[in-house]
Amino acid sequence: MLAQSVQRVLFTAVMSPRGSASLFLLLLLNLNLQCVSGGKVIVWPSEFSHWLNVKVILDALISRGHNITVVTHTATPSVNTTPSVGYNVDILQAPHTKQDILENMERMLKYWTHDLPNDNIIKASMKVKEMIDLGTEQNQAVCRELFARKDLLEKWRKEKFDVLLADPLFMCGELLAQKLNLPLILSLRFTFGNTVERLCGQLPAPPSYVPAVVSENTDEMNFLQRLKNFLFYGTQDVLFYLVTKSKWDHFYTQVMGKPTTMCETMGKADIWLIRTYWDFEYPRPLLPNFKFVGGLHCKPAKPLSKELEEFVQSSGDHGIIVFSLGSMIGNLTMERANTIASALGQIPQKVVWRYTGKTPETLAPNTKIYDWIPQNDLLGHPKTKAFITHGGTNGLYEAIYHGVPMVGLPLFADQPDNLMHMKTKGAAVVLDINKMQSEDLVDALKTVLNNPSYKESIMRLSRIHHDQPMKPLDQAVYWIEFVMRNKGAKHLRVQAHDLSWYQYHCLDVVAFLLSIVALITFLVIKTCCFLFRKCFRKTRPDAKAKKSKKE
Repeated sequence: MLAQSVQRVLFTAVMSPRGSASLFLLLLLNLNLQCVSGGKVIVWPSEFSHWLNVKVILDALISRGHNITVVTHTATPSVNTTPSVGYNVDILQAPHTKQDILENMERMLKYWTHDLPNDNIIKASMKVKEMIDLGTEQNQAVCRELFARKDLLEKWRKEKFDVLLADPLFMCGELLAQKLNLPLILSLRFTFGNTVERLCGQLPAPPSYVPAVVSENTDEMNFLQRLKNFLFYGTQDVLFYLVTKSKWDHFYTQVMGKPTTMCETMGKADIWLIRTYWDFEYPRPLLPNFKFVGGLHCKPAKPLSKELEEFVQSSGDHGIIVFSLGSMIGNLTMERANTIASALGQIPQKVVWRYTGKTPETLAPNTKIYDWIPQNDLLGHPKTKAFITHGGTNGLYEAIYHGVPMVGLPLFADQPDNLMHMKTKGAAVVLDINKMQSEDLVDALKTVLNNPSYKESIMRLSRIHHDQPMKPLDQAVYWIEFVMRNKGAKHLRVQAHDLSWYQYHCLDVVAFLLSIVALITFLVIKTCCFLFRKCFRKTRPDAKAKKSKKE
């Protein structure tokens, strides 16, 4: 209706005596109003850094006039639920608290960074499984509350949303889209070791040159590495099916009232917004509904506070090093903290370290500790020479955006894989935070600072990142609005979603062809045997006759 009104105004203006003078401005107004014609988006977000990525998209959608409703719960540690946040919030009652989520996450991080190296693989697997199971229970508790709220479901149906945006790290967004009969857009880096994209999204991933997540392979693999990669894929697939079968498929079936799997439901997504790009990824096949939006949160650096700017400027020609292990790592053991602080004191650069733990005993005058730092603004500062990072996708992309080489200290999840990509591309040195000594960190920093190839490599990746036809955030917004305008994007989904596993791999065709070959082979052998026996029988009486005549 708004677009039609604008068109009528535009026609009247053109027909007026001064129409030619105002035509250009009205055309611009028309284009802008068409973009902000008040679409409705319902959002099912995840937590922590995942929420930050979605929040950036929501802010952009709000600025374009769209109405946003975020569905969250009372225990959320990340989503701002206060009034005047720019979006509507519908809050579910969770049977657990924010503290429960933070404690489980802290316990998992502490185990991963402190105790994991000391446990055998069986003990480690059991502990990690226990913590993941607790997180799954919390997720399912919120899901049960969601689908028990018939009043909210009916309210959302009446509001007639245009699209649902979800992060699949927190399950049930895709199920909500099915219940509301809405187009679905997923925003993710990777989920469950990349198996969701492969098995549910049907994203091709030939194990011969697409490395499995956490395999530490690159796209150049010898035979043993391809064998390892193949086994990694197989193991991940089996574990994924076991987990979804035991934890989620029954729940999805209950909600939908018919046999339904989690993977089948998630595979109905119209668009997958993948938070990486070719500056990070190895070349690989993509599908039409997979869109790269890596670094959508990145932006030019803003001026630092007076105090921080003075400290940065005091570094002189040596410059500074930015050090952060992300928002989820609050502190380290005193032994690890002292090892790191000792190493930082041996370099001429000043260090800005985000750290909330007890001050290390070996902290040197060149290192300043902050509870929070403006990481993007520091990385964009001309005096920043290197970035010590855990390898989270957000910080990694800020380093790529600003062209800052890295020293990686991966901790868990996708971080080792992220930093392996940067190491392979020549932009980072990677260490094991649990085993490294002060000398190792000093050597790594000197390598990154003094070897110009690292700066050259990260600048090359930065140029690739900036050399795109659309900014990542603009592309994310475009595809969300595309789905809203077209009531979905089913025309971009491949037919593979409707094929069984044996049809997808053409095993039925192979079996048929092998059967034909086997049948032909059988007939040829039988025919040869028949002809041989027939010929043999014909010659045999002649031979007996010759023998009798001779006698």
